[in-house]
Amino acid sequence: MELILHSSQGITGGVIAGISVAGVAGALLLAVCFYAGLYRRKKGIEGSFLQGEFDDHGQGPGSSSTLEKTSESGPHMGGVSLQLTGITVDKSVEFSYEELAKATNDFSLANKIGQGGFGAVYYGELRGEKTAIKKMDMLASKEFLAELKVLTHVHHLNLVRLIGYCVDGSLFLVYEFIENGNLGQHLRGLGKDPLPWSVRVQIALDSARGLEYIHEHTVPVYIHRDIKSANILIDQNFRAKVADFGLTKLTEFGSASLHTRLVGTFGYMSPEYAQYGDVSPKIDVYAFGVVLYELISAKAAIIKTNEIITESKGLVALFEEILNQPDPEEDLCKLVDHRLGDDCPIESVRKMAQLARACTQENPQLRPSMRSIVVALMTISSPTDDWDVGSFYENQGLVNLMTGR
Repeated sequence: MELILHSSQGITGGVIAGISVAGVAGALLLAVCFYAGLYRRKKGIEGSFLQGEFDDHGQGPGSSSTLEKTSESGPHMGGVSLQLTGITVDKSVEFSYEELAKATNDFSLANKIGQGGFGAVYYGELRGEKTAIKKMDMLASKEFLAELKVLTHVHHLNLVRLIGYCVDGSLFLVYEFIENGNLGQHLRGLGKDPLPWSVRVQIALDSARGLEYIHEHTVPVYIHRDIKSANILIDQNFRAKVADFGLTKLTEFGSASLHTRLVGTFGYMSPEYAQYGDVSPKIDVYAFGVVLYELISAKAAIIKTNEIITESKGLVALFEEILNQPDPEEDLCKLVDHRLGDDCPIESVRKMAQLARACTQENPQLRPSMRSIVVALMTISSPTDDWDVGSFYENQGLVNLMTGR
């Protein structure tokens, strides 16, 4: 009986030991599965924006496009294959988060060079090149994709160059570093020397050429939607590059206008866009006209006219009042940036103001194309008037303007 009792206890202990081992193994297996599930979920969150519908940028799954579709074995972003129509990154470099953190001293305030609506911008040197690194929240995926979509397909001397990207916790876009900041800083920043008039005309011409390219030489057409002095960068040679394509919309070639949610910057929005959400290349033309007024006056797009009761007026309305006068020259001179001093050829300024007025017509159909604007600015910057500018315009009003009729 005693023998039987000991034998029974031995069996019970073995069963318990076996159950314990099985329990530990099961717990480990569950832990591994749980970790794998979390990892897949994290990657799914990071990659989900690549698979969704992008109604505001005109490119969703199944939508038609003249751009290529990345294949199954194509480039990857943070381990997520780019399975979205219109995205290729063959001309951009994929950086690791560690590289970007090291280049920016862990995104320190000392390296921060700008702050936009969709993220902060940091200076960093990557693989021997000076760069500007935009750090964006994952919620800004549409804006991230818009810039990636445009700048990996569109390359022009007067558009900022995209070097690469990273998707790791946040979204990162890596651009060429433009040494001299943006146009707004030069026009209104403290400690900045005034830009000579000839340089202002050249900056206008450079910017117009960049916009002409995306409006008229790409298929589909790209519409920037946020043209302003802060988005025109100035390099070390004081040449201009259009930047910040986060709000860019693309449209099929030849379409008149689209309807979309309102984005952009007050003071630069055209009436049809601000009131009805109508989008066409002419909204960029309107905003560019405001930039021309800024180049003349160095004033902001919206200025305070009464500090006590906080009244404001748009730069367009301010210039309209003067340009509607029978003889606007005297009051126009009062609006010109006083820092220009004697470096202010009034005839050239008058033509620039008239061009800006043409760009900011209330009726978008009366505004010139960017192609005509480029030619107009070429005539303003040219020292000679002995060539037939009329043959370059489709807009008779601009012919009259540039020929002095």
